[in-house]
Amino acid sequence: MDRRHFAWTLAAATSAWPLAGRAAALSETDAAAGVRAALERGAVAAVAFLGRSDGFLGNPQVRIPLPGALDDAAGMLRAAGQGKRLDELVTAMNRAAEAAVPEARTLLVSAAQSISVEDALKIVRGGDTSVTDFFARKTREPLGLKFLPIVTRATEKVKLADRYNAVAGKAMGFGLVRKEDANVQQYVTAKTLDGLYFMIGEEEKKIRADPVGTGSAILRKVFSL
Repeated sequence: MDRRHFAWTLAAATSAWPLAGRAAALSETDAAAGVRAALERGAVAAVAFLGRSDGFLGNPQVRIPLPGALDDAAGMLRAAGQGKRLDELVTAMNRAAEAAVPEARTLLVSAAQSISVEDALKIVRGGDTSVTDFFARKTREPLGLKFLPIVTRATEKVKLADRYNAVAGKAMGFGLVRKEDANVQQYVTAKTLDGLYFMIGEEEKKIRADPVGTGSAILRKVFSL
């Protein structure tokens, strides 16, 4: 890519991304390094926050509930004396998510470090969650494959897992539960990924809002006004 064209592209992007600031003055190397640093910082912070006890269960923003109609029916089930079992199942689903998330660190960091200048430019031109969107495109499918066996092992320890699958399967037959929610392992895996990308997005917003506060020279250079 011609350096003059690169500089013009970054300059044009500042209208869509205010915190890009003086991006036109950046070299390709600095711009790509800044985006890589933002990607890695957001990923590592999100994994550390979620991959611990109560990372999911104790955070209402990512806490995994029972899906769809089963969650709606929770009141009736509690009235029928099933409250403790429901709570145990919700806890087990969230603990499974917390166990799976640390496995994402290596893949996310690798994706961040291997970003191309072209991908960096797309992120520069993107909105407030362009970093998160990049991760979702690059890593959701391979992470899903990596998470599923971990989630499966965790949920197998809970006696209610088989019962959940049986009840959800019947409910799906009546159109009450979506197909992707009819298996507890697949449901938890999907929700784990949703929570992970949500937290990466939150970290991305922090970097954009206060690049100086990150203490990183490259992030300050790339993201400051």
